[in-house]
Amino acid sequence: MAVSSPWIAWPQGTDPAAARRAAAGAHESFVCTGRADGIRPVVLDSWRRCARSGVDPEHTTPAMALSEEQVRRRRRDHPLAAVLPLVRSLLVEPACDAGQIVAIADAAGRLLWVEGHPGLRLRAEQMGFLPGACWLEEEAGTNAPGTALALDHPVQIFAGEHFSRAVHPWSCAAAPLHDPRTGAVLGVLDVTGGDHVAAPQALALVRAAAAAAEAELRLRQSAPLPAARTRRTSRPAGVRLEVLGRDRALLTVDGRVQELSPRHSEIMLLLTRHPQGLTADALAALLHEEESARVTVRAEIARLRRLVGDTLLASRPYRLTVPADTDADEVRGLLARGAHRQALQRCPGPVLPRSEAPGVIEERQALAGELRAVLLHHAGPELLAGWALRPEGRSDPALLEAALRALPSGSPRRTLLAADLAALGVRPAAGGMAAGGVARARAATLRQPPRG
Repeated sequence: MAVSSPWIAWPQGTDPAAARRAAAGAHESFVCTGRADGIRPVVLDSWRRCARSGVDPEHTTPAMALSEEQVRRRRRDHPLAAVLPLVRSLLVEPACDAGQIVAIADAAGRLLWVEGHPGLRLRAEQMGFLPGACWLEEEAGTNAPGTALALDHPVQIFAGEHFSRAVHPWSCAAAPLHDPRTGAVLGVLDVTGGDHVAAPQALALVRAAAAAAEAELRLRQSAPLPAARTRRTSRPAGVRLEVLGRDRALLTVDGRVQELSPRHSEIMLLLTRHPQGLTADALAALLHEEESARVTVRAEIARLRRLVGDTLLASRPYRLTVPADTDADEVRGLLARGAHRQALQRCPGPVLPRSEAPGVIEERQALAGELRAVLLHHAGPELLAGWALRPEGRSDPALLEAALRALPSGSPRRTLLAADLAALGVRPAAGGMAAGGVARARAATLRQPPRG
């Protein structure tokens, strides 16, 4: 089967074992004779460049171009540091599960970040794939990061296509990263692992992640973040989330208040409820009732990090780095202390009332159930009636009847309560209201506009 693109290692449906044998045979032929059949032209051209540069295919060890201190300084100052949270969300977290590692190198081919599967990282270090090492072609031979930088194009390098034999057990896919303003190459994004990294979809994923990173850089260049949203250098001391009666939560971090989008409101609430953290799959299940959209969740997490900072939101699993107080928890505390009136005053409405996320619905129903139980057994007449006449209470017959029974006969609220019961088709229990009052309530109900 012909390869549709010279940049991918082999087409869909290829037997990786057969492809590995063919690449190893072509490599042996080139080392011995300088010629090779059945190898991609992009790889053969790279081999020739490596040979001209004097790279030894048998004894090649990438040079350590940066010390640990230089790596730290380079990380701090490099423009690609701004897209690291996005790369971690889109590639590093899935890589840990898939047995892969993800690397970002600068334009000189020097690895700055190498993250992903811990065991694989240790193995990769044995061949010099670690921060500070230079993986340009002239230093390390044909490899995806070096060849992508040499050609300024995304590319895969599979097994024996590497010029150095020490790298033959590995496969990699890489894409250059550009400054959106000038077009200059800033560095390269790489995924390294086993044969599966040479599949066509792996290169497509790396290209998409590179495009997303460049879009993030473009966004930052065209609309710099306000001072209030700059990256924090220390963990916040105080975090509070307000979700009651609001479709968009209010997040307060060290006195700085910002209104979140509905989706970010849901994510933050769910993270406060799971201090031990949530995987991408678990969070997706709590956000989506029918299907688990991991990619969507990771993208939303990346956007949320831009708002709240890396020091508040951690990964693997997704979790808050400091405890967060919520207004829902405050209401629960007041109920537990018997401060029912204060609890009612501090609860302007349900938890994120329009959210349809299963995890949020569960939280909303749990708090509503706690409030209802306490009010039915402990609240006084006026407090009970005030809650029953709220939008969330007017569809609860038991709560309406309890309030109607509790109120004195002369209370004007009795008519309203009876009207709500009539709208639900419920006749008040004996002693709840005089017949004339019920009739008047039903008449009032007919004059009311339909709800909802």
